[in-house]
Amino acid sequence: DYDKHDYAEFNVWHTWIEYINRLLGAVAGLATLLLAFLSLKLWNRNKKLTLLSWVVVFAMGFQAWLGATVVYSVLEPFKITLHMLMALVIVGLLLFIIHSADTKSYGICTKRMKSLLLVALLLTLIQIVMGTQVRQFVDQQIDMVGAQAKALWLQKPTLNFYVHRSFSILVLLLNGYLFYSIRKNNLGFNKINWVMLLILLEIITGLAMYYIDFPFGSQPLHLVLASLLFGVQFYLVLEAFSASKSNKSL
Repeated sequence: DYDKHDYAEFNVWHTWIEYINRLLGAVAGLATLLLAFLSLKLWNRNKKLTLLSWVVVFAMGFQAWLGATVVYSVLEPFKITLHMLMALVIVGLLLFIIHSADTKSYGICTKRMKSLLLVALLLTLIQIVMGTQVRQFVDQQIDMVGAQAKALWLQKPTLNFYVHRSFSILVLLLNGYLFYSIRKNNLGFNKINWVMLLILLEIITGLAMYYIDFPFGSQPLHLVLASLLFGVQFYLVLEAFSASKSNKSL
């Protein structure tokens, strides 16, 4: 008997979510393949864009394989985290291609500001990784106490949950300082406004999950907001490193 999966337990929600995920993955794969073929026209002018476009295609293929291993492993936590990180790598590659094709000029940015923006991006990435571990704990609690007992899912959280929750304060403070410095010195970089909005929404959805017992849609929304935050911060870093250097201390 094959007992790795219990096929007798049919969950319509899980089935549709996985099926839609595969469909969207296929559409995204076709879109990146089209991008790669169109980028061949730019080979003589900008070989970097063409090469990066094809790197994305192979990255999507690797991501599809990772997705299959996640399913075959019955949602093994480490593979889920790796699958999520690979998705962010692909987002980063696409944003880098968009930025490389952009001819817009930027203002000035100090080395210190660039370093702080990089640290802020790294903190967000750490938060996402810790968040996937918290999600793992929640899934385990659901198996133990049931899907309807939402009030019990975080009744006895692990240390990782408290670190993840407290870490959000550091993320907020650092990005708040960056927001203040950019506005005070009139540096532009308006995407910092989106960064602050996304962080506030992340905190609100996190509080809702803990204090209002996981209202409908709060978990996927929390994850989507984190992904958007990473993307905006990554593009902000690209803009900062494309800006002129300044010796002014911020």
